[in-house]
Parts: sequence; C-alpha cells; structure tokens
Amino acid sequence: MTENEIIEAVSRVEVRTGAQRTIKSYALRSNRLDDEQRRIVLDNYERYCVTFQDGPADPAGFFTDPSKPVIVEIGFGMGTSTQVIARERDQYNYLCLEVYLVGFVKLLRDISRLGLDNIRLMRFNAVDVLERMIPDSSVSGFHIFFPDPWPKKRHHKRRLIQPDFVHLLASKLRKDGYIYCVTDWEEYAQWMLEVLSGEALLVNPYDGFCPPVAWRPMTKFEKKGLDKDYRINELWFVRR
Repeated sequence: MTENEIIEAVSRVEVRTGAQRTIKSYALRSNRLDDEQRRIVLDNYERYCVTFQDGPADPAGFFTDPSKPVIVEIGFGMGTSTQVIARERDQYNYLCLEVYLVGFVKLLRDISRLGLDNIRLMRFNAVDVLERMIPDSSVSGFHIFFPDPWPKKRHHKRRLIQPDFVHLLASKLRKDGYIYCVTDWEEYAQWMLEVLSGEALLVNPYDGFCPPVAWRPMTKFEKKGLDKDYRINELWFVRR
C-alpha cells in the first residue's frame, strides 16, 4: 500500500454509502494524526493491521498462524487488557476493532514493540465489519469490555448491546463460541443480561452474571470505578 492509502484506511471508520446509519454507539473525538502517530502507522500498518473490504474474508487468514481460533475484541480503548490477554492466552488470534484514534495508535505501537503477532487491528465500525466482512460461524469468541453505557435514557438507543447487534454477534460465532462482556454500570449490566438472554442462539451457563474471569487483567479505568464503589458485572454467553 502507498502512504496515502494507509492514511486513508486509518482515517475511514465506516462504510460511505448514500444510506448512512443514523444511530451510532460511538462519538469520534479526533480523526487527525500528529507526526509521531503518522510514523507509527506508516511503519507498522501493513504488518499488524487489516484494511476493511466490502466482502467476506476468512478472519483466520489475517494472521501468521491461521490454525489458531479467532477472538474479536470490540472497542479495546487504550489496549491495555488486549495486549496482556494476547500474551497470556497466545493459543488464540485476536482481531481488535476500535474507532478511537489515540487508542488505536497506542496499541499499534505497543504490539510492534512487543512483536505480538497474534493481534491484528482494524480502525473501523464494528457493525460494518461484522455485517459485510466476517462470515457466519467463523469466530470463536467476542470480548466487549466496558462499552459506553450511554446512561441518559434518551441515549439508550446508542448502546452497543441491542437485540439486533447481539443476534449479529451470535451468527458469527462457531458452535460453543462465546460472548464475554464486562461493565461497571449496574443498570447497563441488567440491560445486557436481558438482551443477551433474549437471543435464541445463545445460552447462559451461569445463573445470571458469571464469576470474575481470572485471565482478564484489571485496568486503571476499572480500578477507578472500584474506588468509587462501582460493581463490576461480567457476562458469559455461549453459542448453542
């Protein structure tokens, strides 16, 4: 790819069509790269990143070792947990989606320094990627950690976890694949539990929320929530 093509790929976060999606679960803060960010992207994009394509692609083929099951992380933020999990659970490949530019570039820098070859990054809207690019029954798990709770009632329609989106996730899972969600917002946790429980393709192996998963590290963001006495709720649903 040329430098311009790489920068265009990083700058574009959704499908550009005449019928734009009117409800988004994210708000873009910035879409500009400074000089240092541009250098990181140009130096590492072709090794560690995947460019959106409007057509199906086997996600295993994005990785050096395509025999490993693929986990998709949606909204990795600054990528702190992502890189720890990828190092410790290296029997999996991780396709990681994020529209937040600063977090995307930071994780790209970190994995290039660490040489983590079981992570690939995409800066693109997750709904477009799943609907248009990822085949059904091709993913072994989804990680969704601390999605924006959009706490005001008038904004609940912006929440990522909605019945249609959960059905989309479930359709991409292999049999016995999982969806693992974490939130520190109590009302959103109940919302997610209800929505996930209502999906016929999924089963909850627990009576409500699941116990803490030992391999997910605590981030500074999570610790701040705990310091404010927020309760961390975790959900684990499995594809029938």
